[in-house]
Amino acid sequence: MEQRELKDFLEGRVMRYNSAEFIDTDPVQVPHLFFKKEDIEISGFFAATLAWGQRVTTVKNALQLISWMDNQPHDFVLNFSEKDLIPFRRFVHRTFNGQDCEYFLWALKNIYQEFPSLEMAFTEGFSSDEKNVRQALIQFRQRFFALQPETRSGKHVSDAGKNSPAKRLNMFLRWMVRKDDRGVDFGIWNNIKPSQLICPLDIHSGRVARRLGLLHRSVNDWKAAEMLTSSLASFDAGDPVKYDFALFGLGIFEKF
Repeated sequence: MEQRELKDFLEGRVMRYNSAEFIDTDPVQVPHLFFKKEDIEISGFFAATLAWGQRVTTVKNALQLISWMDNQPHDFVLNFSEKDLIPFRRFVHRTFNGQDCEYFLWALKNIYQEFPSLEMAFTEGFSSDEKNVRQALIQFRQRFFALQPETRSGKHVSDAGKNSPAKRLNMFLRWMVRKDDRGVDFGIWNNIKPSQLICPLDIHSGRVARRLGLLHRSVNDWKAAEMLTSSLASFDAGDPVKYDFALFGLGIFEKF
């Protein structure tokens, strides 16, 4: 396709999939249960962390975690005791197990005791002049594992500093940062600009991007995610990651 034709094609798919109907098929439905910023952050972070494999299973297991938090994630994270952690210790979602779950809760408690929001933990020291969110992801990961640097749970928070595409973290940031009137993404974080986001890259979006000529790197790593985002920015420099809806929809729903 020519560039103009390709942009129109992608814009059409964004309009189709960036809609309220999309919420019911996606893990983003979990944070949509809440209105308080901190509840959205915590529930969204868990939903994004579990977002691999079947989406139905991801949603089911994320909702189980939230129910063990008495459907008040922020209050629970601030005030839980050792006894409250008992049900979480039997949690399993693929390779994310009870030990991981317990560490995540302690790490989030530590963060919310230091910062008023998860946004501040991501963006303290982050500059509006940064090219993209890579440094924010690196510093957040360091903060998150401050309590136990050698924990096995490290594999569940991707390391952009080691060239991981950090798909789930970038998806979480899309949820928190992007602002539009479509009702899917929340737009409740203001310290990161939509233009600084990196497109979530996985096997499906990568396949679609390569078929459309948007990505020519053969491996799905951080460099590839940056290259894809740069290609998308040629269509909308202020909000390149909106095209994630198009790539996702084409890959998952249309088997493009």
